[in-house]
Amino acid sequence: MGNIFTQWFGDNLLTYILIPVPILIYVLVFALYAVLGERKVSAWIQNRIGPNRTDRFGLLQTILDTLKLIQKEIIIPNRTDKLFFRMAPYIVFTSVFLGYAVLPFSSVYIGVDMNLGLFYFFAITSLGVIGVLMAGWSSNNKYSLFGGMRTVAQIVSYEIPTALSAIVVVMLAGTLSMQKLAELQAGGVFNWFIFGGPGSAIKIFLIPIMVVSTVILFMSTLAETNRTPFDLTEADSELVAGVHVDYSGMMFAMFFLAEYAQMFAVSGVVTTLFLGGWQSPFGNLIPFLNTPVFQVFWFLAKGLFLVFVQMWLRWTLPRVRIDQLMTMCWKYLIPITLVNLFLVGLYIILT
Repeated sequence: MGNIFTQWFGDNLLTYILIPVPILIYVLVFALYAVLGERKVSAWIQNRIGPNRTDRFGLLQTILDTLKLIQKEIIIPNRTDKLFFRMAPYIVFTSVFLGYAVLPFSSVYIGVDMNLGLFYFFAITSLGVIGVLMAGWSSNNKYSLFGGMRTVAQIVSYEIPTALSAIVVVMLAGTLSMQKLAELQAGGVFNWFIFGGPGSAIKIFLIPIMVVSTVILFMSTLAETNRTPFDLTEADSELVAGVHVDYSGMMFAMFFLAEYAQMFAVSGVVTTLFLGGWQSPFGNLIPFLNTPVFQVFWFLAKGLFLVFVQMWLRWTLPRVRIDQLMTMCWKYLIPITLVNLFLVGLYIILT
């Protein structure tokens, strides 16, 4: 399995128990402080102070908010389909968490280094739409149902440019393994796939194609995570809170946990595909920066930067209409990714 736990404990049951634990802890801690980070970013953009009451910097704010949610009663309206209503938030979170299994945090730590890792990630995280649709339908509420149906249309549509943008890298790399994709980008920032990847000098012709593919992939993941300007699932000005409108307590918190967990998960995919994964931007010039500890640092730093950009866009851009959302996908992003795919295929044939 190519990670540090198999080296210590071998290929046994204990290994399979220990591997997910650090990832689960990271997801929980990240979600807690990503909420705080978003509140701080929004305050900074809007020239406010943000949370600062629980201590000097408000670091305990989201912990106390979580304790409050744990104590709140979970209210299930009589009109709901109770089984689906209860299952929905857990399906959404589980599908996102399973995607972390193939994220390469370093050369020695990855949940499962499978040959179809990228395909697995897109397949397993797309199951979250089933949970959102279950939440919208089981609530027996027109606003929830509208939100659920919007999510289905949005995610199914934007999965196409997401996959096509990723295939551009797969064509150049010849593998779907997330770990191998990161390993291929060794040697410094100019060997990252956003700059054409490792290869000869003529790869300069790939740079515009790869930059456009990176931007499209990032935009598509915004839509898949229901982030502004594509947060039509929970558009408060139209749908009150969308699929969340009838949820309370920790069931409500599970949706937010899944959202923030997916924010980093898709950022990790963009990082692995285009930004070198866990590779140091300095290549082998400073060898100790390529040690496993620093590899984790580079991966987290790149991923968290993209999460910051997601937050930045939320508090900067207005929400688009549903027709604008679909027009952007089908009239612009998909044709552009198809052109990119053709150009990269032509490059591979000619070189």
